[in-house]
Amino acid sequence: MSRTVYDLIGLAAGVAFILALKGLSHPKTARRGNLIGAFGATLATLVVFFYANPGSSLPLNNLGWILGAMLIGLMIGVPAARRVQMTQMPQLVALFNGVGGGAAALVAIVEYLHLGTEATTAEVIFTVFTVIVGCVSFSGSIITFLKLQELMTTRPVIFPAGRFIIAATLASVIGVGGWVVTALGTTPLLILAGLSLLFGVLFVLPVGGADVPIVISLLNAFTGLTVAASGYVLDSVLLIIAGTLVGASGTILTRLMAEAMGRSLFGTLFGAFTAKPQDATGSGEERPVRSGSPDDVAILLNYARRVVIVPGFGLAVAQAQHTVRELADMMIAKGIDVAYGIHPVAGRMPGHMNVLLAEANVPYEQLAEMDEVNPTFGQTDVAIVIGANDVVNPAAQTSPGCPIYGMPILEVNQAANIIFLKRSMRPGFAGIENELLYDPKTMLLFGDAKASLTKVVSALKAL
Repeated sequence: MSRTVYDLIGLAAGVAFILALKGLSHPKTARRGNLIGAFGATLATLVVFFYANPGSSLPLNNLGWILGAMLIGLMIGVPAARRVQMTQMPQLVALFNGVGGGAAALVAIVEYLHLGTEATTAEVIFTVFTVIVGCVSFSGSIITFLKLQELMTTRPVIFPAGRFIIAATLASVIGVGGWVVTALGTTPLLILAGLSLLFGVLFVLPVGGADVPIVISLLNAFTGLTVAASGYVLDSVLLIIAGTLVGASGTILTRLMAEAMGRSLFGTLFGAFTAKPQDATGSGEERPVRSGSPDDVAILLNYARRVVIVPGFGLAVAQAQHTVRELADMMIAKGIDVAYGIHPVAGRMPGHMNVLLAEANVPYEQLAEMDEVNPTFGQTDVAIVIGANDVVNPAAQTSPGCPIYGMPILEVNQAANIIFLKRSMRPGFAGIENELLYDPKTMLLFGDAKASLTKVVSALKAL
């Protein structure tokens, strides 16, 4: 395959990636965009595979290694993607993103060892950048995976002089990077990789569970920049295009998510070092709550004129999206105005609730974003909160110093009546108590969301 053909096919793959991002910008075209992106990725893989040794066939030993690696990747990736639950999708994204960053760093190291003293200063600088950012993305993504999977505490992990240790580690990374550029050699490069892995861990540890999705997006942008830099080292326009697209889109998404959380990116990453200690369980006193039965909820809904359903992570855990669609259709048939209030960061990643409700074929027109639905809560008879917690917690507006203070929320406390479906009184992912549970207007319906909603549907049919 000639270089011209290779570049043209790479350009076609790049165009496919751009069209994929365009399609992913709207729920109605997201599936098509995803398929276009998969086609572009397949095309990019094939063209690199056949261009590996232009003018000659691949040596048998290299061909075996390549096919073996591809087979292992397929054996891991396909079952993981098919079997993963919607509630575990963010963990999978974090893990795969980390693998991408680590792979880019390894490729840069191998290419550096291959070039040796023949490497230009520019190639060495880009190699250093790729190793630093790729290793940070890898180790940081592993920590985000552990937090989301709750294999470690979801609370911010802080330690004495933490800010100074992180700053010192970063300074060491930069210093060793300069050493690699000026002195060359394998030893300083490996030291650089080790320090970068350490910095990735320290970088993510202070982030609380509610902010982890923002960090995943940021690390995804890091991986994109790493791939783009490795594209320069490998003289691959295709990698430069793909990496730049991922880096740019990840950066934009990170900024939008930080705005949705109502805080700066610096505050998200390092705010735990300056935050005041919070009591996650409140004063420890027993506080009364008002609980109800499915029959009570059905009666309340039967006489409502407008109902807003607020889905959250608990809906995904219970896989209750089809049941909530059935309940909504039943209310609509009774002439009730029904809408779904969607918070930008509800669940564990952006668009989590949109994807979940799309599985149940909920019409997109019924989904209302936060800015659209908030002004209507004052005219809402019943707000049904299903598994959401932090995104409806009034503490974000009333409790300075708490982990979510300043985050825009869905103002369900303005509704005339609030139905809150919960398994228990356990705090949300941010680890703070929700004052909405003790609001006199709130009726708690304890239990699995799917089972509870099924009982509500049966009770509403009987009315």
